[in-house]
Amino acid sequence: MPARRGEDVIQKLRETDIELWHRGKKVEDITTEPGLKNGVEMLAALYDLQWEHPDTQLFDSPTSGDKVARSMQVPETKEDLKTIGVAMKQRTDFSFGMQGRMPDYLNRAMSTFAGSAEVLAEQDPRFADNARSFLVHLRENDLALTHTLINPQINRSVGPSQQSDPFLAARVKEETDAGIVIKGARMLATLPISDEIMVFPSTVLKNTEEDAPYAFGFCIPNDTPGMRFICRETVDYDRSRYDHPLGARFEEMDAVVVFDDVFVPWERVMMYRDVELCNTAYARSSAVVHMAHQVVCKNISKTEFLLGLVSLMVDAVGIERFQHIQEKVSEIWLNLETMKAFRRVAEMDAEPNEFGVMTPAWDPLDAARNIYPKMYPRMIEIVQQIGASGLVAMPTWDDITGPIADDILKYYQGARVDALDRIPLYRLAWDTALSAFGSRQLHYERYFFGDPVRMASAIFRGKDRSEYMERVAEFLRQTVEEMENETGQTVEA
Repeated sequence: MPARRGEDVIQKLRETDIELWHRGKKVEDITTEPGLKNGVEMLAALYDLQWEHPDTQLFDSPTSGDKVARSMQVPETKEDLKTIGVAMKQRTDFSFGMQGRMPDYLNRAMSTFAGSAEVLAEQDPRFADNARSFLVHLRENDLALTHTLINPQINRSVGPSQQSDPFLAARVKEETDAGIVIKGARMLATLPISDEIMVFPSTVLKNTEEDAPYAFGFCIPNDTPGMRFICRETVDYDRSRYDHPLGARFEEMDAVVVFDDVFVPWERVMMYRDVELCNTAYARSSAVVHMAHQVVCKNISKTEFLLGLVSLMVDAVGIERFQHIQEKVSEIWLNLETMKAFRRVAEMDAEPNEFGVMTPAWDPLDAARNIYPKMYPRMIEIVQQIGASGLVAMPTWDDITGPIADDILKYYQGARVDALDRIPLYRLAWDTALSAFGSRQLHYERYFFGDPVRMASAIFRGKDRSEYMERVAEFLRQTVEEMENETGQTVEA
């Protein structure tokens, strides 16, 4: 079928029996459940968006010829890659970057695994075929994926095989001619209000040989028997979009996934008990690079939003003449241009990987994904500092339409705006920087790609600094030689 529309997404979710638990009860219909339904509505709106902008959002399927989502294209040229970037940026703009795990993120992962499937074939040719087949399934049905990478945080000083119960972390319980049986749990599945789940190894946590039963990769429907999602408490309090402009729209939800003897047919398995493959597949296939390409587009949208937000706040109360305000706004602008530069260089310096998939340059994207977890908390702090007490004093829709409306119109005005303009602006700032939704976004950005200390260690170990070390060492050698020539003295080692 061609790319879906929003009504198709909602109808499929309504008909699918996903075992999703929230606030102590099984959700009967996630399309109407308070705290979830608005997120479903915004997910559906993303699918409508692709038909509002078909020239940028869609391309002709190589399988069916139908119009399908561009985020599932396997790029062969730099122009393909740039076009995908344009489409992803347009979609992240829809939510100001607040939908961090929108379908594009995993569409890029699966497109790359399919395009670089020879990596998976090294263990078993069937796994490569499975990856290619799954991309066709994903693309031709225009599905939304969630995913889960890491094990429950029980005893973090040891690996999954050394926990008190071998089935705390999801592991292979049984192998049959038809498939494998998985038992245990994984976290953290963002966007469980979706169609299928990608259960792959982490890009940061490395399995050891003892962890072979925990090393696998597969994709299955979210309503697979025995699988259930345990959701955190929603940050959408079912309030009006005036009072909670972000939380009442863009709640993605996060969940722990429990696999209670879940059967996975071999046709859905792409990695299995090969520790080395599981540790290297993201890098060798370039999947992590294409995922980071989507993330930098999200970072740009989010930073553009923050720059616009604080600039409106400054203008509303007339504080632009203060130098510390100018410095804070300028800092966000610098962050924005930095993210844009990372994206541009990554696309301009793209090259085919060893399997022919046109792939963005990795170093600028790696820099972007490591530095943004530091940028974002600081930018949220700037929103808090500029808003100050104004962020905790804003009335609600009921207040401005109630019997004290005259007081509100008088006392909540700004230097250049009346109260009816200032209040929604500052409520938006509050929902960005202080609310439960804003706090979840802050925490999410800090750990988007994993523990930032582990990620920094990976940079330290993995980036070649020898060229720069040699240049400095050569300068030092020249300095010693100059002194020896000037003094006629030789320094012996």
